[in-house]
Amino acid sequence: MPFEFERQKIEDVILVKPKVFGDNRGFFMETYKKSEFFANGIDVEFNQDNHSKSVKGVLRGLHYQKSPYGQAKLVRCGRGRIYDVAVDIRKSSKTFGEYVKVELSEENKHMLYIPEGFAHGFVVLSDTAELLYKASGEYAPQADSGVLWCDKDIDIDWGIDFEPILSDKDKKQPTLKEIV
Repeated sequence: MPFEFERQKIEDVILVKPKVFGDNRGFFMETYKKSEFFANGIDVEFNQDNHSKSVKGVLRGLHYQKSPYGQAKLVRCGRGRIYDVAVDIRKSSKTFGEYVKVELSEENKHMLYIPEGFAHGFVVLSDTAELLYKASGEYAPQADSGVLWCDKDIDIDWGIDFEPILSDKDKKQPTLKEIV
């Protein structure tokens, strides 16, 4: 099997560890294989691929799209190192308001599957980082939304000791209580 699937403390969030074949020329790995993902509970169709580059200290998030335009995501860091965060914003969920945080890097090559109903964000720990991710739905600007990255009710430990670099939009996102 080319992947190892690890359910996180919020079971619907899955850390995917690809098998990497390396030698003196470099490496090869599969980053997605529909049959393997479906067999391990990730049974969504991905419809859009995204790629972003950010400098050290940038924090993007927490972002999501409102229903009916929700997106599941498969996130990986192709260059650099980040902490990736998924917050459960499903109002009827027993884990509502809880989060999962994992380190994704070009070294570990891990990926994080985030289902619909989660807000997503990350902070860059290396000089630069490039994030590549698949989304189950296309971007819908009318459904674009977010949650404040420093919401005290969620209390995310971003693992940083500096003030992050934020977009104007991310500085003004509502709290979780405000979106409920």
